[in-house]
Amino acid sequence: MSIIKLFLTFLKIGAFTFGGGYAMIPLIQVEVVDKNKWLDNEEFLDTIAIAQSSPGAIAVNSAIFIGYKLRGIVGALACMLGVILPSFIIILIISMFLFKYRNNKIVSKIFLGVRPAVVALIISAVYKLTKTSKIKKKALIISLITLLLVVFANISPIIVILIGGLGAILYYRITNNQNEKGELQ
Repeated sequence: MSIIKLFLTFLKIGAFTFGGGYAMIPLIQVEVVDKNKWLDNEEFLDTIAIAQSSPGAIAVNSAIFIGYKLRGIVGALACMLGVILPSFIIILIISMFLFKYRNNKIVSKIFLGVRPAVVALIISAVYKLTKTSKIKKKALIISLITLLLVVFANISPIIVILIGGLGAILYYRITNNQNEKGELQ
């Protein structure tokens, strides 16, 4: 694949997706995994996990990671520019329009109507990712507990991530110790 093909693929994704990063994930998956076969499904899910845990928008992070994996730094730049250029141009045009018509009631009602569609796109992306991933029951239970702690107990996501990381370290130390003891006997 050429740099131009990478750029045009991510330009198309950026141009035809509304709702931000999570709404782009299904389109990125279709283009990168299904159509072009640049990554397999497991690599794509790993890419999403890395992109989500990195600072910044998940779609931009995943575009950079995919571009870098496929064509190095030039590929990362091409994919990043492709995915952000449409958003930049659209936001620029909308801001010029909104500045001119910022007090118009019809314009504000239009933007209120777009919000539910954005939420639906995000839910769709989460559903598709969940459906294609091979999540075990333990991981699903941990995810649900985490969601409940963050939303209802008002615990900072950073604290939950730190506790999860420490828990994983302890879990793997215990299981590795048990495996080593089993191998010695």
